[in-house]
Amino acid sequence: MNTIITVSREFGSGGRELSRRLARELGYDYYDKEILTEIAKKTSLSEDYVRQVLEDKPHGLYPITTGRSFMYVDTQPLQQASAVFNAQQEIIRDLAGKSSCVIVGRCADYILRDENPFRIFVYASMESRIARTRSRAAEGETLTDKEYQRQIQNIDKARAKYYSFYTDMKWGDKYHYDLCINTTNQDIPKLVPYLAKMFT
Repeated sequence: MNTIITVSREFGSGGRELSRRLARELGYDYYDKEILTEIAKKTSLSEDYVRQVLEDKPHGLYPITTGRSFMYVDTQPLQQASAVFNAQQEIIRDLAGKSSCVIVGRCADYILRDENPFRIFVYASMESRIARTRSRAAEGETLTDKEYQRQIQNIDKARAKYYSFYTDMKWGDKYHYDLCINTTNQDIPKLVPYLAKMFT
């Protein structure tokens, strides 16, 4: 039986690096941005457009006020978002069925809930997240700490809305995860081998 590890993470917490290194340490397949490519193939949409749909917040009137409002709602964005999410579900289930793997984000913990994945949430202090984000910024980027903090908070807010919209659960709620990892002041390359022992 395949071992499935899903990783949700705060922006700048190092969750993607931890996931990639954990997959390599265990010899598991690793899926992150690769899922975008597969969605684009399945829906005949460009990767940039798929990324935009996935990162855009769900429509505020749907499904919360369905049947309660007579306001006009443009259904095209909703239909496209639904098509992308449905393709994402199908792809994630297919990938999880092929081999043991680590899947980053994409509501994979919810989509694969019947497979009992091991669900990890990675978080860190804002100070640590700002430092990590700055260290990986493009050359010449000169944002202030306050600007980085605003960027981080906006990305996390979007992730939380997306997750809540499709799962009806609270993103980052410790009760939805099997393990929460605080990467503040942690050396991720040194941390991963200890984490990997849980699965060997």
